[in-house]
Amino acid sequence: MPKPLSPETVQIVKASAPALAAHGTEITKSMYARLFRDDHIFALFNHANQGEGGSQVNALAAAILAYAQNIDNLGVLGPVVERIAHKHIGYHILPEHYPFVAKALLAAVEDVLGSAATPELLNAWGEAYWFLADILKERETAIRGELMERSGGWNGWRDFVIASKVRESDVVTSFILKPKDGGRVARHRPGQYLTFRFQLDNGLEMKRNYSISSGPNDSFYRISVKREAHGQGGSRYLHDQATVGTVLSATPPAGDFFLPEAPEAPVVLLSGGVGLTPMVSILETIAEEHPNLEAHFVHGALNSGTHAMDRHVRELADAHGKITISSFYSAPANGDAVGLSHDFDGFITAEWLRKHTPIANAEFYLCGPKPFLRALVPALAREGVSSERVHYEFFGPSDELIAA
Repeated sequence: MPKPLSPETVQIVKASAPALAAHGTEITKSMYARLFRDDHIFALFNHANQGEGGSQVNALAAAILAYAQNIDNLGVLGPVVERIAHKHIGYHILPEHYPFVAKALLAAVEDVLGSAATPELLNAWGEAYWFLADILKERETAIRGELMERSGGWNGWRDFVIASKVRESDVVTSFILKPKDGGRVARHRPGQYLTFRFQLDNGLEMKRNYSISSGPNDSFYRISVKREAHGQGGSRYLHDQATVGTVLSATPPAGDFFLPEAPEAPVVLLSGGVGLTPMVSILETIAEEHPNLEAHFVHGALNSGTHAMDRHVRELADAHGKITISSFYSAPANGDAVGLSHDFDGFITAEWLRKHTPIANAEFYLCGPKPFLRALVPALAREGVSSERVHYEFFGPSDELIAA
């Protein structure tokens, strides 16, 4: 553990919280602008969440404020630190990159706060930054070490070949990925993701996270990707340009959202849209490794055209015997009918979960777009489900303190 923060630093940083609340977004915008002047640092980031109006700017501002407000009680930030450490593994952020962020952050604070950014304030924030950075670097070293100890483990970028493409719905396609070097893959924890880098036709490089949709095994990963209608993102590259034989580079499996090795309580898997991808990985694991575990797979889709992998999950449920599948369509297509294409019309609700799942003692895992999570996570809390029993993954930046 790093040397504890001095009482003076704790006092100064905590006192700066009101200024950060007022100017946090300006500071993070300025920080990113400074970072991106360096091409090497620019290449480390996922720019889907950056730029003017980018969600990462706001998320980082909120996280810096949370750090200042809790500087005297850092235990509450433990889950956030774990999430950031896994993101850094995914983007292959190394100890030598931290000084660039420190320099950009302090310069941005000075630039935005002006005369209020006294030498004492800048020194305190410098100490606070490196305290947190040392915690992250220590945790990231431990994660990398554990990954390298696994059979098939690796560090940094590794080339994978698309062995097959499988159309799962009108908008979702699965990609089976095998190592180009012919070796084994590291067994992921069901629910984790891979981070990929793509070289676009215009010469730009992009990085994207995709959840692994297959259960852990030694020979391949499967990702199941929705083709986005707009933009030049990774999903369009995979759907429109990548073919069998295309080589993709990926970092090792990462992420703090996963099924534990020995689950005991019933499991409820809730997903919306392509958020089913980590849930299918978890479901395959339950079907393979936990024959006595009660599980409920509850999925929301627009209609049969967008509903992916339904036959597969129902086959897993039939073979297991203690898995229940429930599907909801919010906009059924012509020909869709309850009891044939899906189980229920409308949206998943806490009221329905109370009636059809063991809400009193189950562990809930959720993945989907933000509106899906904003509806269900608070609703589960109102039903008396403690936060310790609610685990969720979502698309886009989280409450990250040092983000990529």
